[in-house]
Amino acid sequence: MNATLLTLALALSPGADPYPNPDILVEADALKSVDPKTTVILDARDAKAYAAGHVPGAVPLPLADFAKAVPDTPEAWADKLGKLGVKADTPVVVYAAADVREGARAWWLLKYAGADKVRLLNGGYPAWEKAGGKAETTANEPKPVAFGKPAKTDRLAEKENLLSILKDKSHQILDARSNDEYCGAAGKATRLGHIPGAIQLEWSELLTADKKFKSPDELKKLIADRKINLDQPAVTYCQGGGRAAVLAFGLELMGAKSVKNYYKSWGEWGNATDTPVEVPKK
Repeated sequence: MNATLLTLALALSPGADPYPNPDILVEADALKSVDPKTTVILDARDAKAYAAGHVPGAVPLPLADFAKAVPDTPEAWADKLGKLGVKADTPVVVYAAADVREGARAWWLLKYAGADKVRLLNGGYPAWEKAGGKAETTANEPKPVAFGKPAKTDRLAEKENLLSILKDKSHQILDARSNDEYCGAAGKATRLGHIPGAIQLEWSELLTADKKFKSPDELKKLIADRKINLDQPAVTYCQGGGRAAVLAFGLELMGAKSVKNYYKSWGEWGNATDTPVEVPKK
């Protein structure tokens, strides 16, 4: 399949075209038309789930190893991608189980690492099964390639960036955690609450009951209700990067041009001694 046909095959997914940025999402029916010889399909589930059945041609993505490597150097990320058979311009489809947090985390890590054309399977592997997709049990080995010149992407925010943003107000700060965590009634840190000025939009609010992303109109209303400006740069955070990746994905799906993930999130901020914390007044 040539590049033009591949683009059409991926784009022709029910409900995907109305999204302002449909190129980062793929539906299960459209994935059936994707040739694993020209597109790298990555399974971000655990080894047991992969062995039980996976999308034909899919190779395992060592998600835990990738997650531990943030931030790491561009050269190190280029090596990791090359070992998966991915160059900067290689079309990639990534999926996880029903929990979109791990799928979105995988998508974000690949984009952060320098992979340009990465799509997330909407609804994960359960959507593939529901669509009647075939299950393969034979393990597939990646075909290593030379990634080429590593790129430094602008997708990661760190604590120092957030401290500067609190002063210059250059970015919106978006909290993907639950309302209880945001309000300081729950959490996993020595201090509870949220980053001052952060807008709370829980990651799960972006999803339907079957764990797919809501329609463009629903997401548009949700974003507008929270007074989030898609034209203004944003930073998302949660506890450890996964929920923040879902929110980052949803914003980019709706056309946001500059979204960073504060990957260390509240796990770092709430346990630091030099970071301000805010709790809503009762």
